[in-house]
Amino acid sequence: MTTQSSGLPQGIELTPLDERFRTDPYPVLARLRTQAPVHEDIGLKRFVYTRHDDVYEILRDREFWSDPRKANPGTFTREFLGSRIDEEPSMLLMDEPGHRRLRSLVSSSFTPAAVEHWRPRIREVIARVLDGITGDGFDLITEFAGPVPTVVIAEMLGVDPARHSDFKTWSDQSVTVGFNPFATPEELVGAESARAALGEIFKAEIETRRGSLGDDLISDMLRAEEDGDQLTESEMIRQCDLLLLAGNVTTTDLIGNGVKALLDHPDQLAKLRANPTLIGNAVEEMLRFDSPVVNSGRIASRDIEIGGCPVRRGESLSTSLASANRDPAAYPNPDRFDIERADTHHQSFGGGRHLCLGAHLARAEAQEAILALIARFPNLRHGGSFRYHAIPSFRGMASFLVQV
Repeated sequence: MTTQSSGLPQGIELTPLDERFRTDPYPVLARLRTQAPVHEDIGLKRFVYTRHDDVYEILRDREFWSDPRKANPGTFTREFLGSRIDEEPSMLLMDEPGHRRLRSLVSSSFTPAAVEHWRPRIREVIARVLDGITGDGFDLITEFAGPVPTVVIAEMLGVDPARHSDFKTWSDQSVTVGFNPFATPEELVGAESARAALGEIFKAEIETRRGSLGDDLISDMLRAEEDGDQLTESEMIRQCDLLLLAGNVTTTDLIGNGVKALLDHPDQLAKLRANPTLIGNAVEEMLRFDSPVVNSGRIASRDIEIGGCPVRRGESLSTSLASANRDPAAYPNPDRFDIERADTHHQSFGGGRHLCLGAHLARAEAQEAILALIARFPNLRHGGSFRYHAIPSFRGMASFLVQV
């Protein structure tokens, strides 16, 4: 059933720009799931879906669109995600056949086997970051969960270690507005400058690799060929940008949310300390319990009925991954955090042809980071302060003080 009234939240109230939603979105989403599982958000001109099965089906409907240019004028996807309406979108928002072409040219670098090849390097990065932490307390986000994925991506791309500090600064500035339709003018200016600087780095790195291929992602992209087709330089730069925007913030949030869940549930932390082989299942439960990506979406490619409610061609379909992951129709005791949960399937990496390309990498980074952290600090505990960031579509903390 859809609704436009009944006092249900609308617009900004359904984003982390609203303090209540930012602090804890789950009661809000549970109310929608119960009272209006197909909710017409007239504030942002979109339909919001909160039931697990609706979310699952929408994300896997191969006929639905992702390209914002195909959405109806005035709708959420067209107005907020299609700001550069004359430009080809990134692979994240691209439709076929362009999406299939790009994905086929870069996917080999992100298979489980390829990620396992990088796991020793991931461990080295984590050890270096941990070695830099001193004192009896620190900010988990700024000193650990943030640096780890940024440096991992920098090393995987083959960026000169001397540029890692600049790389992180520019990466953070880009992420601030990458998926934020409500960015301030100052943030937009800063992000444009950061992207230009990153673009110059990537262009120089690509040119260097043309003369000497190495064991890195840029070299992989230069080697990639499918039926005689290869990536252009601009496509490689956009792919590097996407790795930063879609990979860094989500993995930072996964590590941060996962550690907080463990500290909030000491019995589960004790289980993991006693049996580190549970880390694989634990990370899947972290993804389900407090997903770093709270919503995804598609565009209706035809007039259709979803969840008993009609939508017109070109309408924005916003799928709440966070709500789907806590749907009691799909999970027993969905609000319970249980690292030994038998069924930890989740929607946190999306689904269908846009299933997150970096899912295996994110898992590996989170597994290694969390195990190394709790091994290095056997008395890790809350430090008394944490603050969630206000980046739409994402859930994570800007700061989280811990004690050791």
